[in-house]
Amino acid sequence: MEDQAFLKDMQKNCDKNSAEWESIVKTRNDELLALADTIKVLNDDDALELFKKALPSASASFVQVNVNADNARTRALAAINLAQQTAKYSSPRLDFIALAINGKKIGFDKVISMIDGMVSTLKKEQVDDDHKKEYCAKQFDFSDDKKKGLEQSLSDTETVIEEAKDGISTTKSEIEALEAGIKALDKAVSEATSQRQQENEEHTELMASDSAAKEILGFAKNRLNKFYNPTQYKAPAAMLSQIHQHNAAAPPPPPAGPSAFKGQESGGVIAMIDLLVKDLDKEMTVAQTEEKDAQADYETAMKDSASKRADDSKTLADKQGALANMQASLQTNKENHGSTTKELGATHQYIASLHAECDWLLQYFDVRRTARDSEIDPLGKAKAVLGGADFSLVQTNSQKFLQ
Repeated sequence: MEDQAFLKDMQKNCDKNSAEWESIVKTRNDELLALADTIKVLNDDDALELFKKALPSASASFVQVNVNADNARTRALAAINLAQQTAKYSSPRLDFIALAINGKKIGFDKVISMIDGMVSTLKKEQVDDDHKKEYCAKQFDFSDDKKKGLEQSLSDTETVIEEAKDGISTTKSEIEALEAGIKALDKAVSEATSQRQQENEEHTELMASDSAAKEILGFAKNRLNKFYNPTQYKAPAAMLSQIHQHNAAAPPPPPAGPSAFKGQESGGVIAMIDLLVKDLDKEMTVAQTEEKDAQADYETAMKDSASKRADDSKTLADKQGALANMQASLQTNKENHGSTTKELGATHQYIASLHAECDWLLQYFDVRRTARDSEIDPLGKAKAVLGGADFSLVQTNSQKFLQ
C-alpha cells in the first residue's frame, strides 16, 4: 500500500513537473518567436529609415559625446555580432540587445539594465538546469539501485520458493516412508507376538506330551520289573493317579509265558524303555533350551522394536512439524514475491517517468549550457563597452561644465 501511494504521489508530481516544464518551454519559445518577429520588423529597411528621421539632431556642444557614444555602440554591436556569427545557434536575446543598442533612443543605462536582466535570467536558467540534472542523476541512481535490489530480492525469493517446494516434497516422502515403516513394524510385532504365542503353546503341549509319555513308560517299566525284577517294583497307586490325570490308559499286563523266557526278555525290553525315556528327556531338554532362546530373542526383538518405534514416532513428529513450518514459510515467501513484484513494477514505472522528465534535459544539457555561455559572454563584453561609454560621457560633460 505504501509503495502504491508513493508511486501515485510520484506520478502526480512528475505529471505536474512535466506540465510546468512544458509550459515554461512553450512560453520561452513564444517569447523567442515574439522577439525574432520584433527584430525582423525593426530591422526592416523602412523601419530603419523611419528611425533615422525620427532621431533628434545633436547640438554642436555634444558632438564629441555623440562620437564616443557611437563608438561604444559600434564596439558593443561588434561584440554581439561576432558572437552571433560564431555561435552554432541563433540567439533572439542577442538580437534584441543589438536592436536596443542600435536604436539610439534607449539610454545605455537602460540597455545595461536589460543586459543584466538577461544575464540574470540566463544564469538562473542554468542553475535550474544544474539542479534538475543533479535531481535526475540522483533519482536515476537511487531508482536503479532500488531496481537492482528488488530484482536480486526477487531472484533470491524465487530460489527460496523452489528450495521450499523441493524440501516440502522430500519431507512428505520421508513422512510417508516413516508412516509406512511404523505400520510395517507394528505388523511385524503383531506377527512375532502371535508366532511366539503359538510356539509357546506348542512347547507347552510338547512338554506335557513328553512328560505323559515318560510316565507311561515308567509305569510300563515298573510293571515289567514286577515280573522280571520284583525287587525294583513299586506300588502303582501314585503312577496310576498320574496316568489318569493325563487321561492315559494303563497298558494291559504282559501275558504269562514259560519261565524259561523270563531272564532272556527282561533286559532287552527294559533297556528299550530306558532308551525311549532318555530320548524323551533329550527332546525335552532341547525343547526347553529352544523355548528359552526363542523367548529371549522375542523379548529382545520387542525391546528393539519399541525403541525403534519411539524413535520413528519422534522423527515423524519432527518431520510433520518441519513440514508445517516449510509450508508456512513457502506461503510467506509467495506473498513476499508478489509484493516485491508489484514494487518492482512500480519502480519500473517511476524510472520510465524519470526518462520522460529528464532524458531531454540530460541529452541537451551541454548544448544548452554552451548556448547560454555564448550569450552571456558577448552580453558581458557589450556591457563592459557600454559601461566605458557611460564613463566617457560623464567625463566629457564634466569637462564641458568646467569650461
